[in-house]
Amino acid sequence: MNLEAATRAAPAAGGALESLSPAVSTIRTTYSDLHGSQRGKDVPLGELERAREHGLAFCWAVMGTDLRHTPVVGGERGYPDMLARPDLSTLVELPWEPDVAACLADLERDGEPEPTDMRGLVRRAEAALAELGRTAKIGPELEFFVLEPDGEGGWRRHVDNLSMVYTVGPQADPRGVLKGMLDGCAALGIGAIAANHEYMNSQYEINLAECAPLEASDNAFRLKAAVKDYAAQRGLLATFMGKPFNDQGGSGTHVHLSLESEGANCFDDPAGGDGLSVDLRRFTAGVLDHAPALMAFLNPTVNAYRRILPDSLAPTHANWGLDNRTTFVRIPPDRGPGCRIELRVGDGAANPYLVTAAVIFAGIDGLRRELEPPALLAGDTYTLPEDEQGAPLPMSLSDALDALEADTALGATVGAEIVDTFLAMKRFEVERYRQHVSEWDLAEYLHHL
Repeated sequence: MNLEAATRAAPAAGGALESLSPAVSTIRTTYSDLHGSQRGKDVPLGELERAREHGLAFCWAVMGTDLRHTPVVGGERGYPDMLARPDLSTLVELPWEPDVAACLADLERDGEPEPTDMRGLVRRAEAALAELGRTAKIGPELEFFVLEPDGEGGWRRHVDNLSMVYTVGPQADPRGVLKGMLDGCAALGIGAIAANHEYMNSQYEINLAECAPLEASDNAFRLKAAVKDYAAQRGLLATFMGKPFNDQGGSGTHVHLSLESEGANCFDDPAGGDGLSVDLRRFTAGVLDHAPALMAFLNPTVNAYRRILPDSLAPTHANWGLDNRTTFVRIPPDRGPGCRIELRVGDGAANPYLVTAAVIFAGIDGLRRELEPPALLAGDTYTLPEDEQGAPLPMSLSDALDALEADTALGATVGAEIVDTFLAMKRFEVERYRQHVSEWDLAEYLHHL
């Protein structure tokens, strides 16, 4: 993508149709399902007014359809429709498709906001914070692998060299794939501020600037779609799957979060212990209290739990520490306006809308109940005695789903229809996995038993 294209794309981000390039012929209207996958329809530019007035119809069952295309929820209602209403304030031209401009949609059903609409969920979390006189800033960090065809119907790592962490340029990105992704995401106006090769082979990260919860969730959702689309155009596969390789660690979604009131950071307190405020302690306590249930949203696949291991930098217990990457909640060293928490357990496959909203609701619960967090942990928490590490986290998707169902307080704030649909769809996934004969089964048992 060149500078001229980037400059042309930026003005449309405000949603002004008149600023679109004459080349644009199609408006792509998209929304997130419960997996965080992009769904939508392409609309000819001349039909946009009709789509705005009447909405775009989708079968609601897509919100309860698993990743193998099975509608788990929806049939009991006769597979009714829902409508996607284009939000033109999110309109932006796509740098990698010069004739396409894209916008996000808000979902409706029977003339009311759709209960499983992901953007609506985050708006409710923002409103709950506003009731406490606070706003939030969210900064997502998303890791992903870039793969290429292996010539045998499968996929191999695009750059398969050890020790490329924090490297940039042709050695880490010989075809300029990451550079193109970063340029495109910057042109989209989603707050892309930096990119680098991550720790694992052919693993990359694009950093997003901190902003309000809905904007941050939209940005993370659009980044994931952009990265996958850009790779697909080049015959590559970008995957946010948590752990696609046995000989490599996994990809995460790390979430940086701070609260503000009247422009001041609510987490910073020079007079508080370690420079941290009562708000930060109570918010963190709420997150840790609801950590088992949060795991279902932060690690929403069977595969996600393969990366949660000691010495993996993915925490195994609900704990917190100062600048400690082995804990569930890390407190980075910044104070003042930069004072924040970082949640380190999220899987690359996590839905950014669900994560953002659920974490905010958990933290709000800590604020309202004036909870106190456990003692800060220092050093390598994996080596501490079990009873000093904090409450153990669920180590399987099935256990995390049980914890989510049992956490009625968190479930009530997230919303019954979202939680019930999510549980039904994910338990169906777990059962399919339980019945599946894998390559591990064959290698372990076939010749010996």
